[in-house]
Amino acid sequence: MKKTDRHFKLINFLQGRRTAITADRLADECEVSVRTIYRDIRDLQNSGVPIEGEAGVGYLLEAGYTLPPLTFDVDEIEALVLGMAMVCNWTDDKMSKSARGVLNKIREALPQKTREKLYGTALYSFKSSTHIPWSVDFSAIRQAIRERRYVTLMYEDAQQKASDRRVRPLALLFFGPIWLLVTWCELRGDFRNFRLDRIKGLTLEHVTFTEEEGKRLRDYCESGEIIDELRR
Repeated sequence: MKKTDRHFKLINFLQGRRTAITADRLADECEVSVRTIYRDIRDLQNSGVPIEGEAGVGYLLEAGYTLPPLTFDVDEIEALVLGMAMVCNWTDDKMSKSARGVLNKIREALPQKTREKLYGTALYSFKSSTHIPWSVDFSAIRQAIRERRYVTLMYEDAQQKASDRRVRPLALLFFGPIWLLVTWCELRGDFRNFRLDRIKGLTLEHVTFTEEEGKRLRDYCESGEIIDELRR
């Protein structure tokens, strides 16, 4: 997480709290060391953010403090608008609704002058005839990834050969017009990618998994397999 993002997260986490929050708790929330939290708090205090407290006691944000209005330059606004449009056209209805909700929230938080730039953005994305539909629940897959839940797949390969796979879902990759589910496959004992349009059935298990070295998304990315997929 970038330093600026972490600072915003700290302020948002402290807002509305009536009791001091320890550096340990903040470190857990931001997934960094306590020493980093001490530096971040000091930087925020030096920049004028009214945070009270000290190491070993905890920190409290002055009541009523709010972040300044959101500001974006033209390029950032166009990236937001185009990105939301692509999400709406290349995912499912639930995520499309979320994307529109995010854009509405950003629109309301922008100063009037910046909001006018957003309305004037002329970037669009439409559904393509090359779009390959799928029947599997896109939202359920995202939930499984977030919650680290095992998934059982009924999969049909390019030769229409069916198989059942128990996998650890790690990520979704979009290589337009194809979506891939990146997994650690328990059957093969290795990373495997499954096309969403070839998944004929999917069951979310109640059993969760913990990250293990060699089976993580980080390991997949470092293995170079993601580059191989881009070349296909």
